[in-house]
Amino acid sequence: MLKDLSERRETWTTIFIFLAIVTVISSLFHYAIVNLYPSRIYIGALMWCPALAAIITLRLKKRPISSLNWNWGNWKYIRWSYSIPALYGLITYILIWIFGFGNLANKEAIKDWANELGLVGIGTLSPTTIIIMAIILLGTIEVIRSAATTLGEEIGWRGFFIYELRKVLSFTGVSLFSGIVWATWHWPLIVYFSENVILELAAFYVVIISMSFMMTYYTFKSKSLWSAVIFHAVSNVYIQKIFPPLTMEIEGKEHWLGENGIMFAIVTCVFGIYFWRKAIKEKI
Repeated sequence: MLKDLSERRETWTTIFIFLAIVTVISSLFHYAIVNLYPSRIYIGALMWCPALAAIITLRLKKRPISSLNWNWGNWKYIRWSYSIPALYGLITYILIWIFGFGNLANKEAIKDWANELGLVGIGTLSPTTIIIMAIILLGTIEVIRSAATTLGEEIGWRGFFIYELRKVLSFTGVSLFSGIVWATWHWPLIVYFSENVILELAAFYVVIISMSFMMTYYTFKSKSLWSAVIFHAVSNVYIQKIFPPLTMEIEGKEHWLGENGIMFAIVTCVFGIYFWRKAIKEKI
């Protein structure tokens, strides 16, 4: 962290310039997502707003875009950045199935999933084969596709933002502050699309702040923004597109499921605490 007062003030000025630009640009796409169709187009554009804000801020500060951590980093951290979100997604849904908050999909539901994914026309597939093929395809090709949009977020949040915060805050401060900002950036969409706003918003903040601790840890350890890009993409794919189709909802228990569900908040919180303690122990 910086000790010189003038440098600290300059850093905070840079941080608030970035946040102001993100807010202005993002508000346009938040409006479009809520009021225009098809909204999916604008969601992709929204996810690139942090990157655009970071690039503009760097230009204003006469700093090169190459100053961001574009290097690939250590493969060990890249592998863990894939494994951890896949693991906490798996644990979340195993607990959901065990405690009866949702049922494991039956054969018909799995076949419907196969039809949605286009896994038809190559003979009769067993449910087990469908699941294996779907996980392989979504866990590779879909993760790569998802990374095209998560890259936009991570250039801004983990490539630029947390490194500015690191100049004036501890690891705990960086993770907490950036997590709150990151979660707040999403809130218009949560409020608009949620059926239980208070519950889902609370769960979402827990999830995002917990993920912030994990992703900040791997970004600083790898010295690469790509670990965050992969982590974010894998988390989105597993928690949005792999495990939900394998789970049948039970009436009255829907609030336990999904990325804004209670169980996911509990599991990610445990993971977040672990990485917080790990970072402190390693003096990151």
